[in-house]
Amino acid sequence: MSLTTYSLYIAAVAVLVLSPGPTMLMCMTTALNDGKSSALAAGVGSISAVLGVMTLSALGLGALLAASEIAFTVVKVIGAIYLIWLGVRTFCSNAEAVIIKRDATDTKRRLRPHYVRGFLVGSSNPKAILFFTAFFPQFLNPSEPFALQYFILALTFITCEFTALTMCAFGVSAIAPVLRSRRHMRWINKVTGGLFGAMGGLLLLSRRHA
Repeated sequence: MSLTTYSLYIAAVAVLVLSPGPTMLMCMTTALNDGKSSALAAGVGSISAVLGVMTLSALGLGALLAASEIAFTVVKVIGAIYLIWLGVRTFCSNAEAVIIKRDATDTKRRLRPHYVRGFLVGSSNPKAILFFTAFFPQFLNPSEPFALQYFILALTFITCEFTALTMCAFGVSAIAPVLRSRRHMRWINKVTGGLFGAMGGLLLLSRRHA
């Protein structure tokens, strides 16, 4: 691909990763409740899911979802239910249960649930598969090897996404001591829980484009 095409791709990816969504919200909430290491683990989980979405899209699953109303609906409902469940759980969580953890004490056992949750959030939106199916071809040069171009575009997206989530995790962690009071946490849990639920509801109402 040309330098101009790649520059346009980077600009488009920057807009995507900086747009608010479930992954960024999850990263901020996790950084506030459990520290930046846990937030980064959740971010890596989400990025792993995105990489899986890219791979499945390349293998043709995106085309299947684009063509099949039933397949799209099944994936959409599963993703929406998870986001709504996560929203209810966050909304109803007890502010007194928030414990300040030091990143140095994080263990693999403690980080694993955050990774899994990040993976589920990252893979909960079937529109991601449809997006990558329609998005990548615009930047691929059919006269050049597909694998190398796909690798470059995927690596670029993952790098930008991880950078944005890292900045988010470190930024929220820096102001976390001010926000971790019982009163603040009560409202933060309700607002973030409501947002998760709203995103799940919007996903449930979304329609497949013909």
